[in-house]
Amino acid sequence: MSMRAILIKGGKGSADDLYIGETEKPTPKAGQVLVQIKAFGLNRMDIIQREGGYPPPAGASEILGVEFSGIVAGLGEGAQKWKEGDEVMGLAGGGAYAEYIVLPGTHLMAKPKHLSWVDAAAIPENWLTAFQAVVLVGEIMAGDDVLVHAGASGVGIAAIQLAHAYKAKDVIATASSKDKLDWLLSLPSGATHAVNYKTQDFAAEVKKITNGKGVDVVVDFVGTTHWHKNLDSLAVDGRMTMLALLSGNEVPKVDLRPILFKRLRIQGSTLRSRSAQYQAELIESVPPPHLPPCLRQAAIPRRADSWATLPRFQKELLQKFTGSDGNGELRLYIHKVSIVLLVLS
Repeated sequence: MSMRAILIKGGKGSADDLYIGETEKPTPKAGQVLVQIKAFGLNRMDIIQREGGYPPPAGASEILGVEFSGIVAGLGEGAQKWKEGDEVMGLAGGGAYAEYIVLPGTHLMAKPKHLSWVDAAAIPENWLTAFQAVVLVGEIMAGDDVLVHAGASGVGIAAIQLAHAYKAKDVIATASSKDKLDWLLSLPSGATHAVNYKTQDFAAEVKKITNGKGVDVVVDFVGTTHWHKNLDSLAVDGRMTMLALLSGNEVPKVDLRPILFKRLRIQGSTLRSRSAQYQAELIESVPPPHLPPCLRQAAIPRRADSWATLPRFQKELLQKFTGSDGNGELRLYIHKVSIVLLVLS
């Protein structure tokens, strides 16, 4: 049986090479769920994959798309928790630019009833990436100061709002234009301060804003060009999460002293390339079942007392989401261009 999907002529190319064509409809295997897709999100990785620069993980669909919303349409043997007709949203390694997708049931979340299909599709990849960066890796605490680069990106907007949700003090965003910065400052849970990294020294601005202390958490997508200023921006015991390397992956000369003397922690964070088990644990925020009991305590991030007190994405955040016109603590802002690609029928 076939289905429609957005495919790429020749396997890679420009946006003009995308077309709606016929492909085989997937069948759920043991533990998997078949979902009829209502909407899907457009991410930077989709563009890079479409251009041939980001192959999907082993075993994932070659079809683009990693986050979606839809209706459960079938269950593989042993699939639990879900039933046909359930409204869900999910995180996938690929395959969301289609009428149907299969994935482990552990990678689905119940769609909040108050959210539209489009808004719900914008949550899984985008917000889980930001949640990793700010909360799990950045270990944000109330009163922390936070610096978010690429503030007007999807993950940037999510990171800014999450910083507020976890009671940050100053939330500083960088972007490349006045229009972007003004918009970020105008959001209900937007940036408290905004810096144009092209015309201003963001490290110097951070020092002014924090009275010389620096920020406790940095979320960086940029890499090379921001490296030295990021280290300068960080406070003692600061944490930096690196999500991408948009300006390059090599820093010609590095002074290691700030890392040592300020006790900095710098950690990379990925999501699509992680194991299915890790992704399921992230969605549920439960202690990793593969760890023996004697090691579970050692795996707890240093700012949590136990796994029971760890921030849990679904329990703590899902009901706080609304669309951009709602009054939720976390709002979903959808770019108009993305909406054109969301509906296949």
